[in-house]
Amino acid sequence: MSASSTAPMQRGGTRARILGLLIVIALVVVGSFWLLGGPGATGFSKGPRVALTQYSGKDPTGAPAGLAGESAVKRGEYLAKAADCAVCHTAHGGQPFAGGLAFPLLIGTIYSTNITPDSETGIGAYTDAQFLDAVRRGVRRDGARLYPAMPYGSYTYMTDADVLAIKAYLFALNPVNAPNRASTLGFPFNQRFMLAAWSGLFNANERFRPDTSQSPEWNRGAYLAEALEHCGECHTPRNLAYALDERRKFGGAITGGWHAYNISADRGTGIGAWSDDELISYLSGGHAAGRGSASGPMSEVVEASLSQLDPADIRALAAYVRSVPAVSSPELPPTIAGAATLSHRDGGGAANAVGKQVFEGACAGCHGWSGISPLSSVADLTGVRAVNDPQATNVVQIVLAGEEHSSGEVALHMPAFGGSYSDHEVAAVANYVTARFGSRGSSVEARNVELLRAQSVR
Repeated sequence: MSASSTAPMQRGGTRARILGLLIVIALVVVGSFWLLGGPGATGFSKGPRVALTQYSGKDPTGAPAGLAGESAVKRGEYLAKAADCAVCHTAHGGQPFAGGLAFPLLIGTIYSTNITPDSETGIGAYTDAQFLDAVRRGVRRDGARLYPAMPYGSYTYMTDADVLAIKAYLFALNPVNAPNRASTLGFPFNQRFMLAAWSGLFNANERFRPDTSQSPEWNRGAYLAEALEHCGECHTPRNLAYALDERRKFGGAITGGWHAYNISADRGTGIGAWSDDELISYLSGGHAAGRGSASGPMSEVVEASLSQLDPADIRALAAYVRSVPAVSSPELPPTIAGAATLSHRDGGGAANAVGKQVFEGACAGCHGWSGISPLSSVADLTGVRAVNDPQATNVVQIVLAGEEHSSGEVALHMPAFGGSYSDHEVAAVANYVTARFGSRGSSVEARNVELLRAQSVR
């Protein structure tokens, strides 16, 4: 065969290889978008969406009807509580809304910013348009991008009126001159311009659209959960790009060194077996008898936000959360252990003498040897998800940081033992508690406790 006759075959082979390579690249790109993307926040509900101006039902946005005639400041105060602004923008022991709360990450630490109306260090110089951009697009007044620790991916669903009502409330506060602390993220994570691409992929930058196939209560609950309370920011796992994986919506995640548990409709590892009254009690008061009490960041959310909401809003929020399809959490046992034996000689792992000693000296008086507290059901260990978690993440954190429960039937204070016990002792008592009161004991080591200490928001 001559060289002239083989040339077309070679060119054809080259074109085929190029075409094949382009197809592979296209498949990789499409596959990456599929893996990293996903449905929208309320995409699990397949009903038609309409703009608020076209919705014939009761407006699901804004403050409750009882505040409709109040000033923007009063409405903004309610909405700021619903959006949980104070918890993240107030350092422990610091001035409210003055920022400085540390969010430790594996790549460094981010600090929340001052959102008081101080014109030098706060938001006092922000125009309405600039404030809308910061809250919903993650773009500061100077054009720099905010890290998604600020949940603008959820706040993007808020209406102009609600965002500006929050601004009116914040601008009515006393200004606090508190310079913002720089993050300690290293290269390349400290290059904020890269967040523009992240936002382009994962921030919908659109307002809430009611689902006409659902009830007005459901739509109100969806607005509260997705646009304001941003429940998914803690309870939904994240993908490789640190965006919410809505395919596993509310399936649980580790956030700030705490396990935000599954709140989907899964009956074994979620809240599918909870009654409406139990869920409403937990959301409004931080405790549901036989289910446990809110701890750590969730306890703060209940105290500063959920407990301040109108009862009708709590019911709407519960109705929406209960509609989220079941997602199982394979790392959790599907059953919760019952009460333990009353005898201190049984259970808890016979070889764990250190854990038993710590529990006997610091815990048994309030929690009881059976897990049924002699003081209050708020202190019960029986039925609690945290002690049925084989990773014992929240058990460790509660031992380290202590707990306060001021709502409900009685106020209880559990002291922080992080400064009294070594990492080895904390690990030992966590293993003892999960073995005695849970369905599967943990195997926490001192190095795990050390890591959890470092990860906690502070």
